[in-house]
Amino acid sequence: MYEFDWSVVFDPQLWLQAMFVTTAYAVVTTLVGLALGVVLGLVLVSRIPVLGLIVRLYIHVFRCTPLLVQIVWFFYALPMMTGFTMPDWFAAGLGLTLYMAAFAAEIFRGGVISIEKGQWEASTVLGFSYATKMRHIILPQATRRMIPPIVNQAILQLKNTSLLSVVAMPDIMYAAGALTMSTFRPLEVYTFAALLYLVILTPVTLLANRFELKH
Repeated sequence: MYEFDWSVVFDPQLWLQAMFVTTAYAVVTTLVGLALGVVLGLVLVSRIPVLGLIVRLYIHVFRCTPLLVQIVWFFYALPMMTGFTMPDWFAAGLGLTLYMAAFAAEIFRGGVISIEKGQWEASTVLGFSYATKMRHIILPQATRRMIPPIVNQAILQLKNTSLLSVVAMPDIMYAAGALTMSTFRPLEVYTFAALLYLVILTPVTLLANRFELKH
C-alpha cells in the first residue's frame, strides 16, 4: 500500500514564488486582455466593414486554436520569424493576453447586442449621437450582463496559466514538475499543487456566485 510522505512538498519559498507568478500572470493578462477586448468589441458593434472583418478573423483564429499552441508559438516561433527577441516573461504572457482579448470581445459584443431594440430606437428618436447613446444608455445596461461571463472567463484564465509551465515560466505547475523530478513523489506534489489552485480560486468563485445572486 502506498505510504504518503507530505514532508516532500514543504518548500515555502518555492510555492510562494510559484503562486505569485501564477497570480500575477492571471491578473495582468486578464486586465490587459479585457481592455483590448473592449476595443475589439467596439469595432464589432460599430460595424466598420474592413476593421470588423479583421477583428472577426482574429477572434476566429484565437477561439479555434488551442491556447497551448498559441503560447508555444508566441514563445518560440514569433521571435524566429521576426528576428525580434522578446523577454521570456512577455512572450509567455502574450498568448494568454490575446486569447483573453478574443473571448472578451465576444462577451462585449454579446452584451451590447442583448439590449432590447427599443432602447436603441428610443435613444435615436431623442436625437442622441452614437457615442452618447452607447455611453449613457446601452453600456450601463450591457455591463451588468457582461460581468458574470467576464468573471467566469477570468477564472478560466487563472487555470490557463498552468500551461505556462511548458515554456519554463516558474508557475505552480512548473514548480510541481521541478519538485517531482527531485523527490520522485508525484502524488503528493501534484495533489498539493491542486490544493493551491483551490486556495486561490475558491474565494474568487464564491464572490462571483454572490454577485450573480445579487444581480
